[in-house]
Parts: sequence; structure tokens; C-alpha cells
Amino acid sequence: MGATSKRSALERLIRIALFALAALLTSVPACAAKESQRIVAVGDLHGDYAAWLDIARAAGIIDAAGHWSGGKTTLVQLGDITDREPDSLKIIRSLQQLSGEAPAAGGKVVVLLGNHEAMNLLGDHRYTTPGEYAAFADDRSPARREQMYMALRQKLEAANPKARPSEVRDAWMQQHPLGWVELNQAWAPSGELGRWATGNPAVVKIDGTLFVHGGLSAEYAKLSLDEINRRVASAMAKGDDGPSTILYDPLGPLWYRGLVMRDPAAEQVRVKEVPQPRPLTTDGELDAVLSAYGAQRMVIGHTPDLKGIEFLGSGRLARIDTGNSRAYGGPLSWLEIIGGKMIPHTVARSAP
Repeated sequence: MGATSKRSALERLIRIALFALAALLTSVPACAAKESQRIVAVGDLHGDYAAWLDIARAAGIIDAAGHWSGGKTTLVQLGDITDREPDSLKIIRSLQQLSGEAPAAGGKVVVLLGNHEAMNLLGDHRYTTPGEYAAFADDRSPARREQMYMALRQKLEAANPKARPSEVRDAWMQQHPLGWVELNQAWAPSGELGRWATGNPAVVKIDGTLFVHGGLSAEYAKLSLDEINRRVASAMAKGDDGPSTILYDPLGPLWYRGLVMRDPAAEQVRVKEVPQPRPLTTDGELDAVLSAYGAQRMVIGHTPDLKGIEFLGSGRLARIDTGNSRAYGGPLSWLEIIGGKMIPHTVARSAP
């Protein structure tokens, strides 16, 4: 056989092999190809329901009527829904509704616990607004508040012996607006919102990404994610506001800022517990935390950055609290993750 014949025979074999490969590929069902998971992460909302609607609609999570339209998307809201603006309860109700609707379309809603939800459960209302109290008020609120005052009257008057009883009463009523009783009942550990918040995880890992409200310190990375969530849930269920509670720990998942800035509160705890210089740089700590959980990246909220979503640690840490709430006035944003790629988005704020 000549050289030309040999080449022709070889070319025929190559074409046959290519045809066979093409037939094999086209015969594979479409469902066999793995579809990249879509995750939408939304940072702190702090009572701004209008901001939440703008973000959720732009991200394709809800339709014009406020119902789930995200299909198989996983929505992760990073906590701090409450305080600073008046419509926390509206946002919570929306997320609760979407949590019930999403699974029918193959989607999922994950709401993380933020430090402000924990503060509400613990009765720490430094940032609670009049509108948030008013959202819980009804026709019976005056009677409930009066009943609460009468139960405390003797102690209050004894604590202010120089004031007239009417002055004590007026001061207490001013400090406890209508809806205060109901809000506290709802947020108590046994209350409806207290139980809801207690059931929300402090940290989750989804498709190689860690999501946590504040951040994960090297100290807490010695624990499993399940153990961190168990400790947080236990403290919430007990209403633990003691000096060593995980709910206020500067190194804990609800408050830690050391991955994005110098954190004096965390440093003070470190010096007290381990009196020696911190062994890790910020990038070194991120390396250690990601390695501990076999994760490729981390997404956090809690520490506002009004410039927009920021990527740190060679692109492995996404800082997505951009001050969505009007209380901060930052750009409305959300983070989209598809196939491990993190894509920041912004949307114009609707007119008030």
C-alpha cells in the first residue's frame, strides 16, 4: 500500500472516530450536564423594606407581587435585618414567605443570624426605631402597656424616691412606646420571632463558599460549623447575655471584624486569653479559616463599606455590606455567585 493510500485510510478512521464521538455527545441527555448553581447573597438591610424590594427584584428573586421568581437560585441573606429603619418586620415576613415558596421551584432561602437579631432577642434596643415598635402595636397595646407599668410601678417609684409618681409614670411611658410590649414578647426566646431567629444558622457553607454575618476568626475555626451553630442556637434559646456569651463575643461569628479591618475589641480578647502577639496576618487568618472548612471563599456582611462590594484576600473574601439601608445611604447591592465566580451587582434606589 502506497503512502497516499495509507493517509486516506488514516483520515477515514479519524472521521469515523469523530462521527462516533459527536453521536455519543449528542445522545447524552441534557440533564446529565451539571448546571452551575446560582447563589444570590444580600447583605445587611436594617429595616429598609424599599431597599430589599429593589434588590430582590433586580436580582430576579421576586416578581412584581413579591412572590418567589428565582427558580433554582439559592438566596442567602446575611442577617442584620432589624434596627435603624422602621420596616424590619416587613422584610422578615417577606423572607419567611419566600422561604416557603422557593422549594416548589427548586430554590432555597437561607437567612443567617446577625448581631442585631441577637440584640433584639436579648432586649438590647439601642438601635430599635419608633417605627419598629409601631409595627407591633394594635388596639390592645395601650392596655398591655398600662398593665406592664402597673406590674412594675412599685419598683419604679422606689428607684426614684424624689420624683412624683406621675413623673415616674410619664418618663416610663415615654421610654416604652406603644408596641414595645408586643415587640419584646415576639422577640423573646420563646416568642415567634425569637424562635425564628434561633433557628437561623450563624454560618453556612454552600458550594465551596462560607457565608457568615461578621466573620470567622482563627479561634472559632477550630470548631466545626455544626458546633458553632449549636453554640449560637443554645445561647439564643437561653437568652444568654452573660459576659462570655458567644452572642457578644468580639471573636465570634456575629461580631468579628478582623478579616477586613483592625478590630480593637477582638485584639483585647486575644491579649487576655493568649498574652502574646497575634501569629497570623489577615491573609494568613483567611487562609487558615478557609483551609479548616475546605472552602474556596467567604462572604461576610456586618462592616459597612459605602464604596460598594469589595473583594479582599486575593479575591477570596467578599465584603457585601454596602450600607443598603437609608440609615447609611450606601449603594444598593447584591452578590451573585455562579460556578464559583463572584459577580457584584448594584441597582438604583427607588424614590422614597
